[in-house]
Amino acid sequence: MAYTVHQAKTHFSRLLKEAEAGQEVIVMRGSKPVAKLVPYAPLAEKRRLPGGFEGLVHAQDSAFDPLNDAELVEYGFGFMLNSKAPSELDHAEPAISANLS
Repeated sequence: MAYTVHQAKTHFSRLLKEAEAGQEVIVMRGSKPVAKLVPYAPLAEKRRLPGGFEGLVHAQDSAFDPLNDAELVEYGFGFMLNSKAPSELDHAEPAISANLS
């Protein structure tokens, strides 16, 4: 059923009942359809299946190799070349210490 905007505003409750009953309710501005009322249907809950992408993604074994120095620079990680690894850092005491005597 098609209704003008004025009719839709005036009889909105009736239009909602029609849509709930499964009828197609079109709202027209002049002769141009601008909206359609449809009954609300909750989406079915999607459940994720583990391993659903298994076999779809392929990568060469070399993709997981450590980057060499040239690759680190190319990918913007050149700052890591001269830094010490966390295990190599000095575990010195803090520069500021409280004198409790």
